[in-house]
Amino acid sequence: MVGLKPSEVPPTTAVKFLGAGAAACFADLLTFPLDTAKVRLQIQGENQAARSAQYRGVLGTILTMVRTEGPRSPYKGLVAGLQRQMSFASVRIGLYDSVKQFYTPKGSDHCSITTRILAGCTTGAMAVTCAQPTDVVKIRFQASVHAGPGSNRKYSGTMDAYRTIAREEGVRGLWKGTLPNITRNAIINCAEMVTYDIIKEKLLNYHLLTDNFPCHFVSAFGAGFCATVVASPVDVVKTRYMNSPPGQYRSPFDCMLKMVTQEGPTAFYKGFTPSFLRLGAWNVVMFVTYEQLKRALMKIQMLRESPF
Repeated sequence: MVGLKPSEVPPTTAVKFLGAGAAACFADLLTFPLDTAKVRLQIQGENQAARSAQYRGVLGTILTMVRTEGPRSPYKGLVAGLQRQMSFASVRIGLYDSVKQFYTPKGSDHCSITTRILAGCTTGAMAVTCAQPTDVVKIRFQASVHAGPGSNRKYSGTMDAYRTIAREEGVRGLWKGTLPNITRNAIINCAEMVTYDIIKEKLLNYHLLTDNFPCHFVSAFGAGFCATVVASPVDVVKTRYMNSPPGQYRSPFDCMLKMVTQEGPTAFYKGFTPSFLRLGAWNVVMFVTYEQLKRALMKIQMLRESPF
């Protein structure tokens, strides 16, 4: 056995909520440079400031950023990223089981794929509604090219970014790209949560693995791959639209059409490799940590409630 053993008492909603947010923050800390590389590759060819820097591949992008913008550049937007995960992952992952039970017919002891998909779409949409401003700020920081002391820095910090966007673009600017982000995260949440749920369930039901690290690792890796394949086109549109200055695109659909006509359909899979590395690594770290945190938090809760 690897890690803590499953608790005999199922984890509460509060434990899942807190555990999901904490696990997602830990995963972000480890994989954030991959996410920044993904954003830079997705906007390449569209961002005027970034055209001087030609990025090639994941490692090449990160090395170019470090060389031209400094060693801290791959972690641009990390504060907003952690704020996003605490408000975003807590809802879409921590509440998934509760919403799944809500959609499950009374008396049924089995959740259908339709029920799981509905739960994934619901928690994904709820999470975006809460966390959209943090996502906008995160992407603005990641997409901005700061090439040294002489270059202009649009935002002095995370809170200044929230204030500046609200002042220059209105409060609605903080919710820019909400529709493509809801679409993206509904797709990703379904791919991640449903795939993880099903793979883990099958591995346990067929006694291929026990409910521990190897099972969680295999399930999370499969979830990350499926999520990347189905969500990459929406992710590219979301990134470009949220990073665009006012007036560049009339709508997410307009952004999509311009990408197809100007760059061809392959533009929808720009940054696929870092997207997969990011989502795959993120899913493995997040789900493995999440499973262990749930067990640890439940043990703490049971010890506090124990009379001895």
